[in-house]
Amino acid sequence: MNINDLLKTNVNEHTEKKNGLTYLSWAWAWAEALKADPAAMFKVEMFGDKCYMEINGTAMVWVTVTLFGKPMTCQLPVMDYKNKAISNPDAFAVNTAIMRCMTKALSLHGLGLYIYAGEDIPEEDAKPVKEEVKPEVKPEVKRAVPEEIEGYDMGWQIKLTMPQDDSKEWVDLLKTSTRILFDTAKRQKDITDIFKVNRNIYDHLKSINPEEHKSLMAEFAKAKSLFKE
Repeated sequence: MNINDLLKTNVNEHTEKKNGLTYLSWAWAWAEALKADPAAMFKVEMFGDKCYMEINGTAMVWVTVTLFGKPMTCQLPVMDYKNKAISNPDAFAVNTAIMRCMTKALSLHGLGLYIYAGEDIPEEDAKPVKEEVKPEVKPEVKRAVPEEIEGYDMGWQIKLTMPQDDSKEWVDLLKTSTRILFDTAKRQKDITDIFKVNRNIYDHLKSINPEEHKSLMAEFAKAKSLFKE
C-alpha cells in the first residue's frame, strides 16, 4: 500500500459529524496506517513539560506522524463541543485534541484527506460523469411571411398556429405579422379590422403573455393615431 492507495480509501463509514465538522475515528485510522506501514509511528510534540503550546490562555497540540519514512506534523487547538478554543483545558480535553490531531496528521499522508478538503467522497469514487449533450429541439412554429397573411380584400387574417405555452418565437412572429399588416393599412378602420379579425390570436397572447399583449396593444394605438379620419 502507498500514498495513492490512502488517497483513494473511502473512510465515510468510520466518521461522525459534530457541530458541522466531520471526525474520523482515530483508532480505525491508526489501524489503517499500520496496515499500510507496520513501521508507522506518531509523536506528540512537547513544549517544556507540557504536551501543548500555550497561546493567550488557550492550548494548541502538535503531533507528528511518520509513514513510509516521511514525518508530517499537524497542529490543532484544544476545543470544546462548540469548536471554540478552551481556556485552561483539562487533561481530558487535551487528550481528545491530541488523538484528533494525530488523525489530522494522518490525512497529510492521504488517509481521509478529502474530508478536510470539504468533499464527500475520495478521488477514486469521484469519477466525472460525462453529460450527454443533446441537440436543442426548437418548437415547430408556422412562420408568418407576407404570402401567408391575407390582404385587405381577404379580411386581414393572420395564419399562425397557436402554441400551448409562452413561445418567444411565436410571439415574435405574431408581432412581425401584425406590423406587416399595419404597413398595408390605409386608414384607421383597417387597423380596427386587423384587431377584430385576429382577436382570438391576440386574446391567446394575453392569456400566455400579458406583458407582450399590453405592448402590442400599444402598437395598435400608435398605428391608429397615424391616420386622420
